[in-house]
This record gives sequence, C-alpha cells and structure tokens, in this order.
Amino acid sequence: GSAKRQILVDRFHIRILLASLAKMYLRKISSKAVKVPARTMATVPQASTLIQQVTEAQKERADRVVPWFLNNMPASYFKFIPDQIQSQHVQAIATVKELSNSDMSLKLSTVDTKSDVQHITYINSGAQTGLLHSQIKALENPAGRELTHVHVFSSLDNSLALNVFSFDHKSKVGASEHATKADAKHITDYIAEVKAGKYATDASVPKYSELFNEANMEAYLKNITPSYAAKSIPRRFLIQREMYEKVKGSEGVLVHIEPFEANSSWVSVAAANVLPEVLLRLCSSMTSARGLNVSNAHLDSVLDPTNNLPDHIGNVTMLRLLVSSNDPQLNLNTNAEFSQTFSSDLKRAKWLDNETTDLGLNRHPELGLDKAEVITAFCSMLHGPLHKADAQKFTSIKSIIQLIDSNKNYVGIADSIAQLFLERFNPKLTPALSDKAYQDRCASIQAKISMLQKDEAVLVLSKILKAVQCTLRTNFFNADRYALSLRVDPIIMATGTIGTTAKTPLPFGLFFVHGRHFNGFHNRFRDIARGGLRIVTPGNSDQHAQESSRQFDEVYGLSLAQQLKNKDIPEGGAKGVILVNAPAIEKSARPFAMRKAIKAFTDSMLDLIVKDSVSKLVDFYKKDELIYFGPDEQVIPYDIDWIIKRAAVRGYPIPDALMSSKQDNGINHKVYGVTSEGIVVYLDVALRRSLGINPDKDSFTVKVTGGPDGDVAGNLIRILFRDYGSNCKVVGVADGFGVAEDPEGLNQEELLRLVKESLPITHFNSAKLSKKGLVMVADNEEGINRRNTMHNRVQSDAFVPAGGRPNTMNADNWRAFLNEKKEPSSKLIVEGANIFITPEARTGLFEEGKVAIVKDSSANKCGVITSSCEVAGSMLLSKKEFMDNKPEIVEDVLVQLRKLARLEGELLFREYNNYPGALPHFSEQISVAIAKVTDAVTDALADVQPDDALFKELFPLIKEGLPKKMLDIGGDRIGKNFPVQYQRNAIASALASKLVYKEGIQLVLIQPDDVIAKRAFEYYRQDQRIQKLAKEVETSSAPLSAENKAVIVDILNRGGARAVLNIF
Repeated sequence: GSAKRQILVDRFHIRILLASLAKMYLRKISSKAVKVPARTMATVPQASTLIQQVTEAQKERADRVVPWFLNNMPASYFKFIPDQIQSQHVQAIATVKELSNSDMSLKLSTVDTKSDVQHITYINSGAQTGLLHSQIKALENPAGRELTHVHVFSSLDNSLALNVFSFDHKSKVGASEHATKADAKHITDYIAEVKAGKYATDASVPKYSELFNEANMEAYLKNITPSYAAKSIPRRFLIQREMYEKVKGSEGVLVHIEPFEANSSWVSVAAANVLPEVLLRLCSSMTSARGLNVSNAHLDSVLDPTNNLPDHIGNVTMLRLLVSSNDPQLNLNTNAEFSQTFSSDLKRAKWLDNETTDLGLNRHPELGLDKAEVITAFCSMLHGPLHKADAQKFTSIKSIIQLIDSNKNYVGIADSIAQLFLERFNPKLTPALSDKAYQDRCASIQAKISMLQKDEAVLVLSKILKAVQCTLRTNFFNADRYALSLRVDPIIMATGTIGTTAKTPLPFGLFFVHGRHFNGFHNRFRDIARGGLRIVTPGNSDQHAQESSRQFDEVYGLSLAQQLKNKDIPEGGAKGVILVNAPAIEKSARPFAMRKAIKAFTDSMLDLIVKDSVSKLVDFYKKDELIYFGPDEQVIPYDIDWIIKRAAVRGYPIPDALMSSKQDNGINHKVYGVTSEGIVVYLDVALRRSLGINPDKDSFTVKVTGGPDGDVAGNLIRILFRDYGSNCKVVGVADGFGVAEDPEGLNQEELLRLVKESLPITHFNSAKLSKKGLVMVADNEEGINRRNTMHNRVQSDAFVPAGGRPNTMNADNWRAFLNEKKEPSSKLIVEGANIFITPEARTGLFEEGKVAIVKDSSANKCGVITSSCEVAGSMLLSKKEFMDNKPEIVEDVLVQLRKLARLEGELLFREYNNYPGALPHFSEQISVAIAKVTDAVTDALADVQPDDALFKELFPLIKEGLPKKMLDIGGDRIGKNFPVQYQRNAIASALASKLVYKEGIQLVLIQPDDVIAKRAFEYYRQDQRIQKLAKEVETSSAPLSAENKAVIVDILNRGGARAVLNIF
C-alpha cells in the first residue's frame, strides 16, 4: 500500500534528481572558458530549459500516475512482476497516460539484473479482443533464450493492457534453482486443510490424494521454479498438479474450464512436450478467432524428466487464460456446446498445422477447424497427382488451398465435401449415413463441381471428392489423436503407368498422415511388409514445395525397390516418408519438430491398426493390418525407443516387432556390419565369375565411395581386410569431406584406424601414403573436383559405391567412367549404396563399356534380412533371452546372410552366363521370379489354417529362414507367437527362394499364374524326397533298394546332363 507507493514515488524523484544534476552540468560547461562552437552554445540554454520542464513534468506525473497504478493494477501484477520491472512499467505507463487521446502502444525490453531473465513488455492504452494474439504473432524469441513465463494484465478500469513475456537462457532452462518447501508453505498448509476435510463440500477444490503427500510434493517441487510455487494460489496449484500427473511422460493435453464471474472463465491448459511460445501462439489464435477477450494470463513451464528429448528438456507447459465475452453465445459458463468445442480446439491446438488454423479460424470461420483440417489434409495428400496434372498451377500445397480460397463457391463445395467426410466416418452419427444416401450426396456434389467454369477448380474438387470415396479408415474421431491419419485405396494416388504394368504395380496399402508442419506417407506392396521410415527436411520453401510434389513418388519408388530387395524374407516391401516443413520452423526448434513429427506419424498410424482403436472407427477395410518399420534417414535411437514404448502402451501385438535396430534386443547394422557382409560376398562371387580373380589367392584393387566413418563403407573396408588381407588393395576412398588415393593401395592399418575411430577419410595420415598417393580436403575447387571425380578417374578392378548421393552416376555423366577407347576405370561395380547409379547409366555402362554391375537390390539386401530376423526374434524371445544369447544369435544371422547372398550371387552369374542380358536385368528377374512364387503361394494359403494338413506339411519351411540359436530357444513358439498371416508369408517366401535359387528363374517365369502355387507345393514334396534320397546315398553303407536305385537312374536320365551343364 502506502510503502509501495512511497518506493515508486521515490524512484521517480531519484530520476528527477539525476535530471537536475544533468542541468547543473550543462550550466557548468556553459560557464567554462572553453571554445565551444556557436551553434552548440546556442543550444545549451534551450537544453537547460527543456530539462527543467521535463523534470517538473515528471514530478507532477509521478504524483498523479503512481496512485492510479497502485489502485488499478490487479494484485496478481504485484505478486508476479519484480520491483525493478514495476518501476520501469510505471515510467512507461506515465508516457501512455500523457498521450491518452492516442491509440498508444509501447514495447519495452529489460534484463532483470538479479535473475538475468529478459522481460519483453507490451503496454497498450485499452484492452481489446485479439490484442494478445497480435502481440504474440509479432513476438520473436531473443537469441539463445526460451520463453519461460507469460503474464497478461488489464487495469481494473480497462484503460490499459500490460503483457509481460519472460525469456531465460536456454542453457539455464532445467538447470535453474527449483522450489523449496518454504516457497510452497502456503500450499502445503492448504493441502493439510484439504486432507482434514475443510473443503469437503466445495466441488471446485480437488479431493485429497496421495499425489499431495509430503514425498510426492517434495519431488514435484524439484520440477518447478520458486516463483511458480510461491506465487500460485493453492487451489489452482492443486488443479494444475493433477493435470500435470495425467499428461507427464506423454504427448497429451488437458483443458480445465471453470467460471470466474458471470461472463468470464478461467481456462487452464496443461500440454506435454510443446514449446511454450507455440502453445501460447496457438491458444491465443483460437481465443481471438472465437471472439473471446483475454484479460489475464499466466504461463509456466514445469519440468518433466520422464519426457526428455535428445535436444529438448521434457516439460509440461501450464497456461491459464482469463477469458470473457459479452455475447451469451460465447459464454463458456452457460453455453455447454460452445465450451466443449472450445475445449476440444485447445486440446488439438499443438497438433494442428498453421494452414488449418488460419483457414478454419481466420479466413473462413464458417468452416471451423474440423472441416478446415479435412480440406488441408486432402489438399496436402493430393499435391503429387495434381502437380503432375498441371505443374504451373499446383506448385505447392498452398497454391491448391489458395485456389479453393479464391471463390466462395469453391469454398462452399469444399465445405460440403468435408461435411460428407465427417458424416461418413462419424461412429456416433445416428442413424449412420447409408450407402445410398452417401452415393446420392456424392452425385449431387459432383454435379455442382461439373458446373464450374474453371478447369483447375473442377480437377481439385473432383479429386478431393474421390479421395473421400477412397478413404477406408480415419482416426478423425479419436479424441486423443495426434494427427489426422487416413487408410486409403492406393488408386487415388495412381498416375502414369502405376497399376497398369507388372513393373509399376498398384500398392497393396497406403496410409497418409497430416499434422503440424508435416505430411507423411506409408506405402507397402504386401499385407505383411517392412521397410525404413525416413524424415525429409528441405532447406527452403521452394525445396519443400518440390519435395511435396514428389513425396508419393519417393515413397512409391523406395517401397518398390524394397519389394525387390525383400525377396528372401516374409515381409514384402514398404517405406515411410515424413516430409517436415522445416522452412516454416525456427532453426533451433527443427530437431524438436522432427521428433514430434515421428511421434504424431506413428501414433496416428497405430490409431488405424490397433484392434481396440479400430473397433471404435467406421471401417470400410474390415481387415486386420500389421506394420513393420525400420530406421532410415534422420531417425535416431530415441525415435526407435519411443515408437516401441508407445506401441506397447497402445496395445500393438508384440510391440518390439514394430521397429527394428533396437539398441538392446536388436541387431545394430553398423556395429555388426550386416549390409557390408553381404556386399563382400557378392564382390567375391563377381570377382571370380566376371574377372577370373580368386580373391583368396590373387591380388585385386577396389575403390570406394563413402567414408571410413560410415556404416556400409567403413564395414566394407574392415571386412575386406579381414577376409583377404594384403590381397585387397583399396586404391581410392571419397566421402563428404574429401578424398584419398594411392595406386599402390592405401595403408591398411591407417584405414582401419579411421574405421575404428569413426573418422572421415580426410583424417588419413599422409605420411602413410606412397609417393603417388594424396589426401585432399573438399574445401576448395580442386579438392571438390577430385572428390567428386574419384570414382571415375581412379583405375581399379572393382568399384563399390558404399555411400554418396542418389543418382550420382546418371544419364548425363556415366560416360565419364569410360576413357576415349570406351574402356571403364573399373570392369566391375557392386552397388552397395541405394540408387547410386540410374537405370540409364547402368544400361550405357554395360552396352558401351561392358561393365558388370551387381545391382543394389541384390548387393545390399542383407540389411533387410537382418531386420527381419530381429523382428522374428522379438516375436519368439523375451528381451532377456535375446540379450543373454545375443552373440550367438548375431553370429547365426551373419551365417544366414552370407548363405543367402552367395545363393543369389551364384544364380545371378549363372543366368548372366547362360542367357543374353545385363546383370541388373537378371537381378530384377530373380526378384520378380521369387515374388511371383511368393504371391501365388500366399494367395493359395489365404484360407488355409494352421490345423490343416497342407499348413502342417509346409510349416518346416518357416524354420529354414530363422537363425539356429533363435530356433533352439523359441522354435516351439512359432505357431503361437507368429501371427497366422506372418506364418503364411514366411512359408511362401522360404519356398519361393528355395525354388528359384535352386532351379533358376526361367522355370518359374514360364509357369502360368494359375498353376504356380500347386506346382510349388509339389516341388517342395519332391525336393524333400530327393534330399532324403541323397542323404541315404551319401551316408548309407548298405546297398540301395531296387526302388531307390530306379528313382536315381530316372533322375539322372531326365536331368543329369542339363544339371552338369549348369543350365536351368
């Protein structure tokens, strides 16, 4: 009261005193006998007069403003705002009051000398709806700081609004001083009263629970600041404490609304793992758009150690807003429907993309957020096909939305399509929308679309309507969803030849997920399929638009390549690509946004897969689905662990099987070099069959792209030296940092040192080079040129691209690999890296340079085989069993990899030597042949149950693809633990591989599709018979029976000569 007023007045008087001293100084220098320019002398008396006037005005202003300030600022202001900052606010308010006839706004930036917290204050003459949101939109985080607190105040006479945003150093967030028992004494006293029953009849007070006991409160205090504890009202503190408990360790959001006065309400939001400034911006946007005024707000961040990310300390953001409106329709206390809608919007806020909120709240509020999200999702999903139809008009997702936005008729039709989608998939709609009513509505909407004059509008709206028809499941009505996910018929995305040729088949299943700052596709070519999940982060808006236009093409191409590669395992090919709109995100927040995108993508897919969730949806697919992921670009160990834990929480069957490359009960590809083990086998076969080099005895040279610190290249170098010692000479290595070359072979010990220490090639010790060798950093024109051309220039027997950009060797530059005589710098290429060489380049190199190329889908297939073994292990063994036996399991997997690589490698060169064509052609044909048998057998077994005789007869095939140790421990659990469809796929893939690797591709490719399964089953029976007979001949000392002797003679007469020629 009076003491506070006196302090503030005294501070003003001190400033007046300082002004007086300045005036005395001016008088002093004016009386000194010094040469001062006439112009300056003339201004001195004016400055003195001005200072005197200002001093008197400030004194008068202090006597007038300070009492108003103390009487009109709410009590919470004096509780939360430091004295030093209050003093500066008074001075600024005095200025605003002086100009009271103007629409005045001031922005102050002050660093608290005690806490080093930077406070940014906005002071406005008068509070108005949307003011807070406009300030937040313009707010930028000071460099190196993070928003930690927000306090919003309105004066009691509504003549002034004062909002304070506090930013602390990022390095201090999480490491700051935490609250003590003394800070929270008023809260613990209140808890004691609650426990004693003092507020038993007050429904607004939380009931006592063990959450509020001394031990739990002491632990909680370590997660909050002293200010939050000391200045919180106890009842509200307990409400927020309960909210924290419900969302901690998750990605959840809770909203609590309670009346304050007749037309105002306190809205509390607890949001886990969201950047405070993002939550504040989104919530203020929704509040402003709904026509609600915010007169008071507080934001605090509570630590959540159970939810830490690699680059972000886990937190729960606590936001409280005092909102009001004079419109009865917008009264949260009396309008239950509006309150529920507003609460739902706030709960979804952190997952909604800015384009959705802008469309549904600002540009077309008649749509609302639900329909806006549906429209933006379909516009995002369909960008690829629309871009192919007209690349100029549909350059970006935004251009599609802008087209709809440009005409009220377009908006109206889009509204009706979104409404149709919501009614079609609303599980609570009574009565449900009948098929006839749905078809009639579709026809009516299509008729309206057809009447539009603009072709591009007809195209976009017709495509969106068709997308609704192609949607089979959606999680839209899942109240706790992270993003919007759709299970769609892949035909909606088909363009060009997709679905019309054997080389470009229609996918089996397609998911699309639309969320905040990201869109994701997951595509697969079989019911049971696996493949990597990658994140793409373009550098600028133009790159993002380009990546968006081809996102489906990328996921389609990668999953199709995976389908060819997955020929030896039960799972078909799949791929997931998440495109993050990185340019729309502050650079320092991008890693956080990437982790959020992974979470939203996978959890939203689980909404459409987990039985408990699917049972609550409107489902037009009506089949169970299983998905298997693997890590790909920019997916980190944290993501893998989170996905597995989340799958367990969601009830996904065998959650450990959902994601491969787990840190504990997984097989790390880089640690064990699984991909490179297979590459070396193919190189071994190719050297022998193509170049006539026996690497066990003969010297040979290799050049490699990819650094010693890389997974594939580093392990390749290690394994080459392990298996062939000094016979192998690595004559060139190029990576992202530079290049090393030596025609006499780079020093093995030095290369192995770089591999062991995970260092790039530029760390190669030049003292270990021969006189002809060099090491060069790619930091100048010459270094970049040498690095980029090493694979073309350096002469070697074999070239193994084990790293490098996709399509490095392409239609425009492959001739650089040949000299003027069309002789290649290497006669053999084994593609360790995916799509390093384009199909056009492969064809040119073979036809003009006679280069033998082992294609990537063969050469680097062992990584996916390893992941498949890991998935099987997750289903058969407990984590402890796997960990206790991991060394033996891994060694068995490596044996399996080498075996499958050699089987394919030998078949590849056998076909190449016997029939016309290039090696890549036969690599593809092997995959096609195996896939043909696999698909036929899988279809034939579709209705065959485990108890059926045929299933039992074929069951041993499942074991042929599993590591021995894994079988020893959990082989008897296969029937129980493997899903039945997985067992069918395992039988089919094992039988297909056995048949093709043994008999060749020609036998399979000439078989009619309708008999191939039947013949495959008969082949298995006869093969079993022959294997038994061969074992008898080999091991038995007794004479053969007449029957067996006749069988052997018959086999030799009918197939002996052909078998000797090795032609099948």
